[in-house]
Amino acid sequence: MTWIVRALAFLAAFYFAVLVVLWSLQSRFVYPAPQVAPPLTPGYQEIALKTDDGLTLRAFYRPPGAGMPTLVYFHGNGGTLRGASVSNGALVEAGVGALLVEYRGYGGNPGTPSEQGLYKDGEAALEWLHARGVSPAETIIAGNSIGGGVATEMAFRHNPAALILIAPFTSLPDAAKANLWWLPVDALMRDSYRNLEKVPRIKAPVLIQHGTADAVIPQLHGRRLAKAAQAGTFQSFDRAGHDLSFDVRSQQARRDWVLALKN
Repeated sequence: MTWIVRALAFLAAFYFAVLVVLWSLQSRFVYPAPQVAPPLTPGYQEIALKTDDGLTLRAFYRPPGAGMPTLVYFHGNGGTLRGASVSNGALVEAGVGALLVEYRGYGGNPGTPSEQGLYKDGEAALEWLHARGVSPAETIIAGNSIGGGVATEMAFRHNPAALILIAPFTSLPDAAKANLWWLPVDALMRDSYRNLEKVPRIKAPVLIQHGTADAVIPQLHGRRLAKAAQAGTFQSFDRAGHDLSFDVRSQQARRDWVLALKN
């Protein structure tokens, strides 16, 4: 029996050590922030967003065509401004304006990313547009993956013309449980992005896109969010994974949905 007790004690100690490591290093896993600042995408201008906690963030902006809305886009946790411009190519080509937000701690920006910090970055982007006469009614907020958490919070606060979520999760702990079911995720995670609690209170039309082959965030998350929305539309993409935002089918469907809002 002694060896059994020792083995159980070792397993318990190992499990506790894993919990400590994951808790202390979780920001590196949640926000694997690329540090290289990409060159300016042709057709955009580089702007500076001022957050209310004193940071200056690099972002890309392209004004809309006549009578068109402006998209405020929040990329995924491993994304860049360059990737954001590729993801929204179809919308921009159709004349929709775009403000591509880069987070604190990403792409050479100062600061450390966190849920509340990214919300401050989102507020800075919307305030920048407001100062230039772009109202919430002329704004579409969009987010990919973890960026969907920022987009949902901004839509909840500001009532835009529409909200678009690509490969979103119901909450960050829910997403983590899909692969870390053996850990007390709810107790461990400092950031939560509880989208499912917020989406039902958003009055704007909501488009949710999700791939059937998404191994990072199962499609069930997107379906639950669409069902919970007051005016939700769900689009499923066969064989698409978590990189759905770059899929031409996804981009064209987003463009068509946005253009249909004007009719």
